[in-house]
Amino acid sequence: MILSKICRSTFLVVLLSMVLSACATQKTTTTATAIKKIDAQIQGDVYAGKDTVKYLAEGVPDRVFFATNESVLTTASRDTLRKQAAWLRKNSDVTVVLEGHCDERGTREYNLALGERRANAAKDYLMTYGVSSDRISVISYGKERPVDSGSTPLAWSKNRRSVTVKAN
Repeated sequence: MILSKICRSTFLVVLLSMVLSACATQKTTTTATAIKKIDAQIQGDVYAGKDTVKYLAEGVPDRVFFATNESVLTTASRDTLRKQAAWLRKNSDVTVVLEGHCDERGTREYNLALGERRANAAKDYLMTYGVSSDRISVISYGKERPVDSGSTPLAWSKNRRSVTVKAN
C-alpha cells in the first residue's frame, strides 16, 4: 500500500515535471523566433524590413531609414536614392517633397531639426545625381507622424526615415 502511494506520487511528479519543462522549452523557442524576426528587420540600429516601405514608382522605394540621432545616409539609403534619382531624371515634370521623420524619443524641437537634417541629406544626395533643387522641397515632421506608434526598438527604427512624396 505504501509502496503503491510512493510509486503513484513519483509518477505524478515526473509527469508534471515533463509537462512544465515542455512548456518552458516552447516559450523559449517562440521568444527566439520572435527575436530572429526582429533582428532580420533591423540591421544595427537601422530598419531594414520591407513592411512599411511604399513605392514612389514601380521598383523605386519611397523611403530611406536612419540610425538613432543620425542624418547620415546608409548604404541601403544611398541605393534607394540612386533609384529615385534615375526615376526623377526620366520624369522631369515631377516635383517631390522630402519629409523628414524621427522616432518618439527626444524633444519636439530636437526632432524637428533632426527630421530636417535627414530630409536635406536625401535632397543633397538626389542633387548629386542630377535632380534639380527646384524640383525638391523639404519638410520636417519630427516625431509627429509615426508610421508605427509602438515604443519598441523596431517601431523606433521604422519611424527614423525620410519619405519622398510626389508633389504633383
